Amino acid sequence: MNIPPELRYSADHEWIRVEGSTVTIGITEFAQDALGDVVFVDLPEHGSTVAAGESFSEVESTKSVSDIYAPVGGSVSGVNDALESNPELLNSDPYGEGWICRLDIADPAELDGLMDAEAYRTLTEG
Repeated sequence: MNIPPELRYSADHEWIRVEGSTVTIGITEFAQDALGDVVFVDLPEHGSTVAAGESFSEVESTKSVSDIYAPVGGSVSGVNDALESNPELLNSDPYGEGWICRLDIADPAELDGLMDAEAYRTLTEG
């Protein structure tokens, strides 16, 4: 399974790419595999504020509907509009074109609570 070493991970199977005070968030390869074929993504509203641990998006697949939780809190500064017409990007490129949103982080210390790639690998293989 692909677990990029430069990313941080949540126990809820979201990944975070840190870029200064902004983070990009998506779901992991493990999560998209468990979901099956994604058919719809409910994107967060640009400018909305989310708290760490709060549901901010919803992904519908052929198997189920799943909430996506914010690994850190902040303000939504960007959303991946391509997912509206191509939700399958979450399956085909979860760490690239399948990103969900960008947040301006409210508290950078929240990043310390996330897992590195090795810890996430242990979680998913355990």
